[in-house]
Amino acid sequence: MSINKALPREWDDASKIIEEYKVMQEDIVNKPHHYNTGSIECIDAIKESMEPEQFAGYLKGNCIKYLWRYEYKGKPVEDLRKARWYLERLIKESI
Repeated sequence: MSINKALPREWDDASKIIEEYKVMQEDIVNKPHHYNTGSIECIDAIKESMEPEQFAGYLKGNCIKYLWRYEYKGKPVEDLRKARWYLERLIKESI
């Protein structure tokens, strides 16, 4: 079939496939789009609003949260990667 002969439904189907591909390409662990809007990343705003000890506690709490529930949300590897991300950030902040 020629691209010039594609039906509107076929264009709609192709558009949906492209959108699904874009979502799959998003780095949901390291750079989720919903945490990166505006001029400052959410984690940096949280850090600036806290004392260093408080921020370390926040990072530790998120590690625990993701480890606690990784078996129950349906995306265990994603949650384990998120736990690792917070642990690595805690290590970085502790140096």
